[in-house]
Amino acid sequence: MSFLKSTESARPRDPLRPVRPFLKWPGGKRSLLPAILPQLPKRIGTFFEPFVGGGALFFALAGEAPRRFNRAVLADANERIVWTYRAVRDHAEDVVALLSTYRDDAATYEKMRNVDVDALSDVEVAAWFIYTNRCGHGGMQRSATRSKFVSGFNVPRDKSRPARTRVQFDADNLRACSRALQGVEITHGDFTAPLAKATGGDCAYLDPPYVPASDTARFTSYTAEGFGANDQRRLRDLALTIVGRGVHVIASNSDTPAVHALYSDPGFELMPVAASRRINRKPGFAGTANEVLIIGQPSPTRSAGTIP
Repeated sequence: MSFLKSTESARPRDPLRPVRPFLKWPGGKRSLLPAILPQLPKRIGTFFEPFVGGGALFFALAGEAPRRFNRAVLADANERIVWTYRAVRDHAEDVVALLSTYRDDAATYEKMRNVDVDALSDVEVAAWFIYTNRCGHGGMQRSATRSKFVSGFNVPRDKSRPARTRVQFDADNLRACSRALQGVEITHGDFTAPLAKATGGDCAYLDPPYVPASDTARFTSYTAEGFGANDQRRLRDLALTIVGRGVHVIASNSDTPAVHALYSDPGFELMPVAASRRINRKPGFAGTANEVLIIGQPSPTRSAGTIP
């Protein structure tokens, strides 16, 4: 029997007005929120998002009144993302002040790519990250170990952007994001550590780098180590385990035969969705991508498992 909730009969109010993600993100989930939000429990103990990226779902939930979660744990394998989130949480005004000094032009952008960003303070990393995210092509955050740039950041500047005296960003929304992040645990590392803490009544949203839809669509391996088939299987196994513990799980991935086979266990139900996408080799291209939401809802008939 299907346990997917109708997105027509349970449409949420617009949660994006109070706070929006401060990063634009390839594969971001803002367009899928009307499909995702109705699948979540009405009350959540701790909300886990171990592939936080742009954090669209977290900020949507944080903008609800009252909030449906009591606590939140955010994590990512990209340490620069973690430093950025911590700085926005703890030092938003310093990030705003520093970011406001940067020019939005080709010369400044090239200078930023040659910064030893990993040697900077959290505030400086956050300003660097938000700047390159806003001014780089498509918001991509792609780094390479073999790169002519000190930072390894090899995404070119968005050529459609005019040169400006100061970089344009929404300082008030950055402050709103800081308020939303107060009291939130933000950690760096593999998805297993935060999810090991999940227990009955909690909810986890899993948005890993996707299984490639084609041989040419492999930019989703966004960490230096990549995210391969074995990682996808480890994530699936852990998702099944915590569902057995009473954790509500929702995951996103590409709508491919490989993903359907991976999540063929009866503990999961798959819901195809069409997501709008603005990341493409051609500037200004917008289209849709076939994705799937994977729902794991606890059942009293399923036995509790042990985290491997």
